[in-house]
Amino acid sequence: MKKKKLKIKELRKLSEEELLIEAERLRKKHFELRAQAVTEKITDTSQFKKLRQELARVLTLQNQKAAKA
Repeated sequence: MKKKKLKIKELRKLSEEELLIEAERLRKKHFELRAQAVTEKITDTSQFKKLRQELARVLTLQNQKAAKA
């Protein structure tokens, strides 16, 4: 199940709970990718950077929403 990368405008529309769920999903995907790197050969290593950046976007929005509240 491949999920399309969410744009920042789409992420801003999400509630705090949805951002938590999205962050958890990205963390799991990152863990699976790291495990795959150990056991198999990964052809596209740029996935690591993309995942970290997307997770950083989600966490930044969580922090911004928490600061407003």
